[in-house]
Amino acid sequence: MARDLPTESEAREILARRRTRPAPRPAPPAGRALHGFIKELDEKFGRGAGALEPRWREIVGDQLARVTRPQKLTRGRAGSGGTLELRVAGPAALLVQHQSAEILSRVNLFLGPGAVDKLRIAQGPVKPLPTPAASTKGARRRFEPLDAAAEAELSKSVERAPDALKAALAGLGRAVLSDEAKGRGPKGGWKAPRR
Repeated sequence: MARDLPTESEAREILARRRTRPAPRPAPPAGRALHGFIKELDEKFGRGAGALEPRWREIVGDQLARVTRPQKLTRGRAGSGGTLELRVAGPAALLVQHQSAEILSRVNLFLGPGAVDKLRIAQGPVKPLPTPAASTKGARRRFEPLDAAAEAELSKSVERAPDALKAALAGLGRAVLSDEAKGRGPKGGWKAPRR
C-alpha cells in the first residue's frame, strides 16, 4: 500500500517539531589547543639542555666552553633540582670538577633558581663551538682625508641636496673618493649626478 506524501503545510509542521542537530564546530588550531598544555609542561619541567647549548659560551665563559658541552638535563622529582650532564674533554674533567659550584650557580642563573643541583661529568670528545661572527655594528672605517680640491668639489656637488641629507651624502662621497685614492673603488673620479 502506497503512502501519500505530506502536503507542504504538513511538511513544515513536521520539520518544526523535529529539531535538527547543529553542525559540528571545526577543531581549534593545534597551536591554540596545545598552548595551555605546553605552558604547564614548561612550568613543571622547564627548559632542557637544548636551551643551554646556544648560550653555553655566555653561561660558563670562553675557557670552559671550549672543553665542555651540556648533554642532558634530568629534572628532579617533587620539585627538587635536577642533574646536568656535561661532556668534558678528557684532561679538563678535573678543572670542571673543581669549578662545579660556580658552573651550577651560572646555570641556575640562566635556567632559574634551584633548576640544577648536581653536575655529572662524562668524559669524551667535545665538538668545537662555532666562532661568533665579529660584529661590525657601530664600527666605522677610517678614511684618508681628501685634498682641498676634491673636498671643495664634493661640498659643491652636495650643496643643492636637502639639509637632512647633506652630511650623509658628503660622508658617502668622502668614502668613495678615499677608496678610489687607495685603488679600491672605480676609476675616473666621482661626479655628482646631473639634474
